[in-house]
Amino acid sequence: MPVEQRSYDTSNGSLPYLFSPVSDNGNKQPAPLVLFLHGGRDRGTDLNVLLKWGLPRFVDLSDSLPYVFAAPQIPAEQTWADRADDVLALIDELIASQPVDPARVILAGFSLGSAGIWHIAAKHGDRFAGLVPVSGRVPKTLAESELAALKDIPVQIFQGGQDKNLPIEDTENFVERLRKVGGKVDLTVLPEGDHFIADQVYGDPKLQQWLISQSRRETSVVA
Repeated sequence: MPVEQRSYDTSNGSLPYLFSPVSDNGNKQPAPLVLFLHGGRDRGTDLNVLLKWGLPRFVDLSDSLPYVFAAPQIPAEQTWADRADDVLALIDELIASQPVDPARVILAGFSLGSAGIWHIAAKHGDRFAGLVPVSGRVPKTLAESELAALKDIPVQIFQGGQDKNLPIEDTENFVERLRKVGGKVDLTVLPEGDHFIADQVYGDPKLQQWLISQSRRETSVVA
């Protein structure tokens, strides 16, 4: 089902995004939401750039998927930390307008988008059922409270063994640190992979199954 191109208006200006609805399975049950944060080279004003590879391309070429999908795009000069509030607002809008289960929101991202994952999830750990950072630097400085916010979120980290930009030791040290506080994190290293492993990672059937099998424990909702 080809993805749609939409735009969400925020106080910081419009946030264009790709959108794909959940496949119509007839039972109308709330579905997961998978929100994807793109990498640095895909910033700009042309959403078609996002469709060339990785998770957006996988979704665009799939007949139907059991989750709602969205992928916002930020301008060339911005980072995801700059638009974190807008990303959260977009998630709230999708929960309100689509059959999305608020306890099944997954944040996925590539490279710069992975940095966005860590920034947003560390400050809003109660919002997400899973994180999938791909080819991204891990945070070297996190307050204990931020690390604690991540420990209850299942994490799937993917990195290429030949990625010259990312020292595998940094990733392994972070994974160990997160596990020490009780974090549920898996690190998958693709031995021959370079930085651009997104097609291989996001198209994997096991990961696709993982995306729809995560669910946060019920928490009280503050009006």
